[in-house]
This record gives sequence, C-alpha cells and structure tokens, in this order.
Amino acid sequence: MLKYAIIFAVISLIAGALGFGGVAAGAAGIAMVLFGLFLILAVVFLVLAALGVGAVKKALD
Repeated sequence: MLKYAIIFAVISLIAGALGFGGVAAGAAGIAMVLFGLFLILAVVFLVLAALGVGAVKKALD
C-alpha cells in the first residue's frame, strides 16, 4: 500500500510540473488516502504485535 502511495505521489509531482492541475490534484488525493490507510494499519499491527496476538501465542496455548 505504501508503494502505491509513493507511486501516486510521484505521478502527482510530475503532472503538476507539466501543468496538469486536475490530474495532479487527483493523484495527490489518492496518495494521501493510501498513506493514511497505511499509517492506520501499521499502528493496528504494531499494537497487536505488542499484545502478543498471533501465531506464537496460539502455538503456546
């Protein structure tokens, strides 16, 4: 997901440099949404890992 956010950010920068404002704004919006989802999922998985939820805990039970 982070890879796609970076790709859309690069597309936005290139489109903005070439004068395509609408395409640049759309790509920037998509990049922001994808990066926000990445951050939320990263925090959720870090919390789950800290709590010990996963295969290791299930194997020990």
